[in-house]
Amino acid sequence: MEFLPQEIDDYAGLHTKPETETLSGLNRETYANVLRPRMLSGHIQGKILETFSYMVRPRRILEIGTYTGYSAICLAQGLAEGGVLHTIDINDELETMVRKYFAKANVEDRIQYHLGNALEIIPTLNEAWDLVFIDADKENYARYYDLVFDSVRPGGFIIADNVLWSGKVTGDVSQMDEETRSITAFNKKVQDDARVDNVLMPVRDGLMVIRKK
Repeated sequence: MEFLPQEIDDYAGLHTKPETETLSGLNRETYANVLRPRMLSGHIQGKILETFSYMVRPRRILEIGTYTGYSAICLAQGLAEGGVLHTIDINDELETMVRKYFAKANVEDRIQYHLGNALEIIPTLNEAWDLVFIDADKENYARYYDLVFDSVRPGGFIIADNVLWSGKVTGDVSQMDEETRSITAFNKKVQDDARVDNVLMPVRDGLMVIRKK
C-alpha cells in the first residue's frame, strides 16, 4: 500500500500539520482493536481529505464506507455552515466506537450515520452532493459511481480511495482477483467518461479525484 520510500513518507508526515488529539486516539484505538486497521485513512490522507473539503466548502457530503470514522471526521471539518455529511457503513459492530469519536471531535451534529447496505440506502437520500467519498467494497465501486452521479451537482467532486490497490492494478489482467479487476474496470470507466475531469493521485493507495463538468 505504501509506494514512497519510507524516509520520504516520514518527511511528508513531519511536514504535514499533526493529527488532532482525537484523531490520534482514533488511529491508535483502530490499530489496537479493529480488524484490518490499514483501511484507516490515516494522517496524511486524512489531512488531504480535510483540505479538499475546505477548498470545496460543501453543504452536502456523502461518504460510502465509514469504517471507524477517521475520514468522516476529516471531511466534516470543511463543511459550510449548516452543512451535513452522510456516511454509510454495513458494519454495526463499530457503531459505538464511531459515535464516540464523532462526539469527541464535536462533529456529531453535522454527521448523519447510516448503517446498512449502501446500494439500498443511497437511493433514499434526497440530496444534491457537493462531494462524495467512495471507500467501501471494491467490487461495487462502479455501481456506487453510477448510483450517485446524477445527484452530484455540476462542479462537484467524487473521490475514490484504493484505486492503485497495492499496485496490483498494473499486473496481468488474466491473473487479477475479483477486487483488482473491479478497481481496474472502475479506473477505466472514469477515464473514459466524457462527463468528468479526473486525476489519479498516487497518494497512499491511490486517490481518484473526479470533477463533474
